Amino acid sequence: MKRQKTHPTHQDPVCGMEVSYTTAADEFTLRGKTYYFCSGACREAFEVEPARYIRPHRQHGVGPS
Repeated sequence: MKRQKTHPTHQDPVCGMEVSYTTAADEFTLRGKTYYFCSGACREAFEVEPARYIRPHRQHGVGPS
């Protein structure tokens, strides 16, 4: 039996669905990072208000500012 090659998955930042770059319905690049989406509607919601869906990055041991 031949194993299928799997692609890494990414979480749609709007709805949380797991998608890979090969199965994503849409994508959007913001500040050099590409986000993948399950639908155009999720991409549109993200594009209008990305700060609502992006979790702030926190380094270990550093509290929120």
